[in-house]
Amino acid sequence: MLSKLDIPLHGPAVNIVRKCGVALSDVLQCKYGCVATIGGMDFDGDPGIAQQKRPLVVPEKRFDGMLAAGVQVSVWKADLTSFSVDAVVNAANERLQHCGGLAFALSFAGGPQIQKESDDYIKKYGSLKTGEAIVCDAGSLPCSKIIHAVGPELSKHPSKSDVSHAEWLLKKAITSILDKVKEHHLKTVAIPAISSGLFNYPLTQCANVIVTTVKRYYEYSSRHCPKEILFVNNDEPTVREMERACLQILGSRSPTTYSQAAASQKRGNAKTSTSSVQMGNVRLTLKTGRIEEQQTDVIVDTIFNRNLENGLISKALLRKAGYEIQQEVYNAPMSGRVIITKPYKLQCKEVYHTCCTENWKETAQEGLFMTILDCLHLAARKYHKSIAFPAIGTGGLGFDKYEAAQTMSRAVDNFAQTATDKMDIYFVIFPSDGDTFEAFEEQMRCLQKMASPRSLTHALEQRDDFPGSGAPAPQISLRGPSDAATREAERWLQGLLFESFGTVIICNNFIQHFGEQEHLQLSRLVKKGVSIKELFKRGRASVIVDGDSSEDVVFAGLQVEALLCNIQKEFVREEESAMFLMLAQNVSFERKTLDYSSPEFSDRYAALKHTGLRIVKVDKVENATLKMLFDLKKKQLGCSTPQTMFQCIPAQFCEMVSHIGFHAEYAPPDDPAYGEGIYFASTVKKALKVWKEPNKEYLHFVEAEVLTGTFTPGKPGLILPPSVGTEPHTLYDSVSGPEISVIFSGYQALPTYIITCKSLYV
Repeated sequence: MLSKLDIPLHGPAVNIVRKCGVALSDVLQCKYGCVATIGGMDFDGDPGIAQQKRPLVVPEKRFDGMLAAGVQVSVWKADLTSFSVDAVVNAANERLQHCGGLAFALSFAGGPQIQKESDDYIKKYGSLKTGEAIVCDAGSLPCSKIIHAVGPELSKHPSKSDVSHAEWLLKKAITSILDKVKEHHLKTVAIPAISSGLFNYPLTQCANVIVTTVKRYYEYSSRHCPKEILFVNNDEPTVREMERACLQILGSRSPTTYSQAAASQKRGNAKTSTSSVQMGNVRLTLKTGRIEEQQTDVIVDTIFNRNLENGLISKALLRKAGYEIQQEVYNAPMSGRVIITKPYKLQCKEVYHTCCTENWKETAQEGLFMTILDCLHLAARKYHKSIAFPAIGTGGLGFDKYEAAQTMSRAVDNFAQTATDKMDIYFVIFPSDGDTFEAFEEQMRCLQKMASPRSLTHALEQRDDFPGSGAPAPQISLRGPSDAATREAERWLQGLLFESFGTVIICNNFIQHFGEQEHLQLSRLVKKGVSIKELFKRGRASVIVDGDSSEDVVFAGLQVEALLCNIQKEFVREEESAMFLMLAQNVSFERKTLDYSSPEFSDRYAALKHTGLRIVKVDKVENATLKMLFDLKKKQLGCSTPQTMFQCIPAQFCEMVSHIGFHAEYAPPDDPAYGEGIYFASTVKKALKVWKEPNKEYLHFVEAEVLTGTFTPGKPGLILPPSVGTEPHTLYDSVSGPEISVIFSGYQALPTYIITCKSLYV
């Protein structure tokens, strides 16, 4: 049940949120699943604030490859104004007037020295020509040099001949940059997608030209070779295109984790994506491709009379999936206008077969609109993150292409206005159907125009000013999946914004996963008046941010939280890919909220009597992949009877445990007296003693089936179970303490229920 909560802002909190509202919104989404809307503030009119509201982008590597000459090439989603390399490249104009886009951002962050040095150059030497580059000092940017390069500028809607003519100028600009790298013996340089922004160079071709030019430049190892060329951009569409270009032009990555390869394959699936638009938590992307080849969570089909042989789309899916999908369509029940089936040989998690022509009471156009909405809401309820639609109705149903495009786009826009979870939606147009693609492309442009003034970023929405109402008071509005989620988010916000008093303490064992890039980020946060300490004590990791200025401390604390959110997302991708590697199937899971009247809810309600807790929600976890791994572990251990046990975890890990199972990082005990593994308690009452949370209003318990097998008493410091007798290679399956079991493999436990409770004493 959706919940909304408004939090008034006052005092220093107003300026804190003005400075880092975007980062705050992202962290709230990650930790509590809440969408934050910030109102009653003017973010415009002040260049300083305009720069401060740039989205906080935690550096994320998307591609890592090696050229023949030994030069490393990588693709990053990151903010160039805070990226630590020897040199960053600025997309400059011929007069070096840094008054818009990336140029303004770098100039503002680097201080007045950057514009002054640029002006001095122009006075002395005159304007740069398109394709030229110069090197200057980087001011207060976290690098030693800034390379100003002038790429070709095109009209807003360039023709093919315009783009073709500009290609050699873009190649020349990239070559000039690499010449400067050679001349100044720079080891690392960060290059954005020059000319693709304000200069209107088509993004796909821009990415191809940049990557190809860099590859050819270093084909001869006699040149000075830097250590690494980094393609760095802070917006998702550009990052995806640079990643795609590298995969296509440079080929396979250098040795990297399987999970990174799998994740990039998922992201790079939209190989011919031409445009996308962000609407709140929803990102809509238009692409060409074959619907049966998509790797989204859901693929949408259109059917007539349940016969998949009728219709080009359903026939293509039938050929790819196999005849079993037809049998299921014949027998499956209908949910609204949708029949849900397994994917069989398709590369998705579910297929939604829409019956657009059966029993429509509305007009055909309105029926299409409601069908798209049904699919989107159904996917959201089942926690799917991506869905692919063909151009529904433009074939045998006889819809006008522009009418279909408008109706489908309107449905997505309607869904986006209430979506509380992030979702990627794809409109997939058959490659040879140029007329349909143009119709949908026109609607994408309309959506982009509507979306840009409607939000500052993905979750930072523009306030509404009603005539005669006066300026609304500053506030954060939270929308979450439940009252528990919004209340927990509110308590966290109150503590951060109004009760930190110059100190922010972040407890999270994923701090142990900080690497070189994260520590570079932390080092840049340490400035006069702010200190950051990492601690690891009694099995728990924490970061303590101290300082004289509450604003600086909270801002630094939010950046640490954003780093952790990014690490946790990567951790999930790693584990999901490892599970895929073991079982050769995609991970699919559901959390079904139980009805209060169900026997399963009643059983758990009875188990929590006399604990001082009241159950507010019980979610049943269904994850076929984890179940298969659990059953394999059961056979390996020869353990036929699992134990029902409990673990108390923070709200932000409930989704992770449902998705990839148990890990020691989620719930380190207050006293790791029996080893460094994954702890479980035999009862909820015991769990309250193992994980002491005296001031928490809401607590989350995971009920699990645990394979304890053969066990022995645990002791501090164990990272594996001890050996059985004198056999060094034969280990116990687990260790124990009073009413406690500790396992050292997450696959020995299967999450079955997540129980959300409210404390009666808080």
